[in-house]
Amino acid sequence: MRVHYLENSRAHRILWLIEELEIPYEVVTYRRGPDMRAPRELRQIHPLGKSPVLEDGGRIIAESGAMIEYLLDVYGAAKGLRPEPGSDALLDYRYWLHAAEGTAMPMITMKLIFTMLPARVPFLVRPLAKLIANGAQAQITDPQARDQMALWEETLARGRWFAGNAFSAADIAMSFPVEVAIGRFRLGEPGPATAAWLDAIRSRPSYLRALERGRYAIAG
Repeated sequence: MRVHYLENSRAHRILWLIEELEIPYEVVTYRRGPDMRAPRELRQIHPLGKSPVLEDGGRIIAESGAMIEYLLDVYGAAKGLRPEPGSDALLDYRYWLHAAEGTAMPMITMKLIFTMLPARVPFLVRPLAKLIANGAQAQITDPQARDQMALWEETLARGRWFAGNAFSAADIAMSFPVEVAIGRFRLGEPGPATAAWLDAIRSRPSYLRALERGRYAIAG
């Protein structure tokens, strides 16, 4: 098994899941360019040149959610990282597994774009670009972030984990957007349940091993 891994990226989650499953694997690391984008070499693995990409048994699998499902389907039956079929926890698991990329990451991506925009335009229009970017954040991304963070806190206060009372791959999926929103973008202080959850995931041996394998910088 091989993980094509872009430094300091959401690809950390796939390393973490593989560590939880105790599967031997290799990491192929790619460095970001001066523009923070992935190098073109990743296009030789997948046409979109995105990370992470998983190679396993001749299969090439992209998209984090698809990789999580694949790893659990093939290797995770006895690991307890997905709730039992038919349970309410499984419904919560599916929601948060997909919300990580479908709801949380678009907000994170928009925030990143608006944060970077003023420095990426010609000097003379930077003041205007900054006004536009700051207005977009104040009116669009930051209110969305506060709503999402409130839902994260409410969910974690009910059951400690995103899918009820047990750690699951949904917590792995949600780790990147939560860490970035709270750490890198400082979109608000975490509530007590969210702070306890962050402490809990960061103390897991598998999380720490994945940090070392990927040399990922914790986002806050």
